[in-house]
Amino acid sequence: MGEDGRKIIATNRKARHEFEILDTWEAGLVLKGPEVKSLRDGKVSFTDAFARVERGEVWLYSLHISPYEQANRFNQDPLRPRKLLLNRSEIRRLVGKVEEQGLTLVPLDIYFTRGVAKITLALARGRKLHDKRDKLKRQTMEREAQRAMDRYS
Repeated sequence: MGEDGRKIIATNRKARHEFEILDTWEAGLVLKGPEVKSLRDGKVSFTDAFARVERGEVWLYSLHISPYEQANRFNQDPLRPRKLLLNRSEIRRLVGKVEEQGLTLVPLDIYFTRGVAKITLALARGRKLHDKRDKLKRQTMEREAQRAMDRYS
């Protein structure tokens, strides 16, 4: 449990490497019962997950929530589109930024806050291969500099 009452279920580690994060929002997730149980067990995968604004609503695609074993026939399609709950003003802001600047919406993590499933949604710009290399090089240099300073202090 985090300091703010969050219990993080899963994190999209690839997102911060593949994308430059510009802004983030907290959104509720519309889920069925067995999906909530699977989330509590941590059976979720972010592979290629993204969100899209359609007809004034935000939908999350390609988020894989494994079927809950005990639910048998009540299980849903693991990759079904899931509606995200945001304020109308937040959705309007998202629409403007996504359409104008060619940005994308990427989920960063899923967590429970006071028993309610939430997702952190990021407005992101895709990184080019050379940007990824530059970032890794910079991180390596910073790490080595920090080690050198730690050795001599």
